[in-house]
Amino acid sequence: MTPDQYCQDKAAASGSSFYYSFKFLSPDKRRAITALYAFCREVDDVVDECSDENVARTTLNWWRSEVATIYAGKPLHPVCQALVPLVKQFNLPQEHLLEIIDGMEMDLSQHTYADFKSLQLYCYRVASVVGLLAAEIFGYTDRNTLKYAHDLGIAFQLTNIIRDVGEDARRGRIYLPLDELAQFGVHTGDILNAKESGGFHKLMQFQVERAQRFYQQAFEQLPAADRKTQRTGLIMAAIYRATLDEVVASGCHVLKERVSLTPLRKLWLAYKTWWRN
Repeated sequence: MTPDQYCQDKAAASGSSFYYSFKFLSPDKRRAITALYAFCREVDDVVDECSDENVARTTLNWWRSEVATIYAGKPLHPVCQALVPLVKQFNLPQEHLLEIIDGMEMDLSQHTYADFKSLQLYCYRVASVVGLLAAEIFGYTDRNTLKYAHDLGIAFQLTNIIRDVGEDARRGRIYLPLDELAQFGVHTGDILNAKESGGFHKLMQFQVERAQRFYQQAFEQLPAADRKTQRTGLIMAAIYRATLDEVVASGCHVLKERVSLTPLRKLWLAYKTWWRN
């Protein structure tokens, strides 16, 4: 199996919304974004699938060394091998790949966030940085496109957090800012025990409105000159916003339910968004 095929299989197996947007790219850009996505999946799996924190940290440090060899050596992992020619072709900074690992590592020691400012650092590392790398792959002429990519990444991660409140709680993690839980009279025990208390739906409405503001802010910052090259990101946005809308339509019962779109609907949204932009 070639490194590119390994990345392709990794991306396809995830069933992620991102995968549906890759189909419309040129072969070289599709190869690059698929390899980047496979890298993110690999390091995320280290945290999610390793029960021993020390082993997980050791493995993440190994991935840091692999990133170094992408830029100055011969990496061992097929994902990193696939990235070797791509980081030069698309000018992908080494520090961004390392920041993604830093973000994933936060999950090993930080299971709650005091406020949105501290949560935003996590969102930046695991999502905005990916958006910045993706913007380099898709191409842009106006640096304001990077502001769009940054905010769109935050919006995506906030959507994930809203959708996955219950799933994350079962892993002992709460990504909703603790000061906002207190603001709406929601206790951490309510979240961890899947109890929809009186203020829970108001809390979730507050989270949804913030995510929607980040989507709007991102779109307002996308220069018209780069709208066509950034269509793949707009496809992702259409799928993620539809997921957020479904969460709201279902009553935000995210403690016990996990909303997802069907593959057919994701594909339909992808085609519709591509031809509109």
